[in-house]
Amino acid sequence: MFKAVKVLQASIVMVLAGCASAPNVATSQAQSPDTAIHDNPASAGPASETITTLAYVAPRAAEAPAIQAGGSINQAKGFTDANGRLLPDMQAYANEVSQTRNVPLNHVTRLLQAAHYNPKVARLMTPSSGRIKRSWVTYRKRYVEPVRINQGVSFWQEHQALLDDTAKRYGVPVSVIVAIIGVETLYGRYTGSFAVLDALATLGFRNPDPNRPERSQLFRDQLADLIELDWKKELDAMNVTGSFAGAMGLPQFMPGSLRRFAADGDRDSRINLHHSVADAVASVARFLRLHGWEPGLPVFAPVIVPANAAKWVDGGLTPNLTWPELNKAGFQARAGHENDAWTRHPVGVIDLLDEPRNLAEYRVATPNFFALTEYNRSYFYATSVAELANILADRMGYGRAF
Repeated sequence: MFKAVKVLQASIVMVLAGCASAPNVATSQAQSPDTAIHDNPASAGPASETITTLAYVAPRAAEAPAIQAGGSINQAKGFTDANGRLLPDMQAYANEVSQTRNVPLNHVTRLLQAAHYNPKVARLMTPSSGRIKRSWVTYRKRYVEPVRINQGVSFWQEHQALLDDTAKRYGVPVSVIVAIIGVETLYGRYTGSFAVLDALATLGFRNPDPNRPERSQLFRDQLADLIELDWKKELDAMNVTGSFAGAMGLPQFMPGSLRRFAADGDRDSRINLHHSVADAVASVARFLRLHGWEPGLPVFAPVIVPANAAKWVDGGLTPNLTWPELNKAGFQARAGHENDAWTRHPVGVIDLLDEPRNLAEYRVATPNFFALTEYNRSYFYATSVAELANILADRMGYGRAF
């Protein structure tokens, strides 16, 4: 999962090219498990998806400080000189990574010397020259479609006991966990075949975006996370593969997310996001809980929106409205929905635009919608996950939840 900065309603997300059978794995040493308190059927999502309220889900590690050294230049060149020594900017970066991440300098240097510029990564990540019209209809067809639905049902059936246990432990419905893995990698079929080390170095040092200078910084910090994970023997940075943005495994976690949010679902004291379904499933659930998922809430509130709903859209990724103020403005709760817990939480009005057709759809989103946007900062992405989850739950006999 690559969280692009300041992208809300992108009409195209990254296509994670690669081979699911790639032999390299993303692994991490597991830490202490989360502790569940008690079953809480009253807060359940879809019927039969009983969940458990957790006392506390702790991140595995704190967010590391940004690496200040180094910069990005628009040149198709490597990272070492003719003698194999790191170029000055790369050496400055290596020095700071070593100091801030407590990794021996020779280890950092060895990994950076092994990195190669990847022109395909640079090409795939270079923004198009013209603005692409946003289309919710087109986007939805790409991800809420028969192959993902059928494969999702098969995945759910194959791993039902594991999925039920994870949903009960973390308070995230099975349908949502399955939908995310389906949208991200088609249940492990497309996890990416790019060398993560090369991808992150290329994007951090050789592919600047003049409109988003912070993007290169993001990739340099992710590269530091990768180096730290390698030093701790939590993955093999020389061999690990992923998307062209550096996301890894069934759930497409960036190194920073692997470091901070991944979970040891099979409790074998390691985290393997490529080949352990249990680790992938638990990691998705843990990520969502740590990013604001509220057990028992729908993703969208059951609301009829007024004709002037557009005025309430702020385009942000944080719910900052209350139900009383929206109700006063003409939004109406639909009849027949007994669970009104969402009315006591902040909400937001989101728009799903179809610019080629000059159409727009408006919905009232709960904190769970915005938790999904932490996985990918796109209204289209979060809505596709929610709609695929609903269809999968319906096909499995759980009924639609939102």
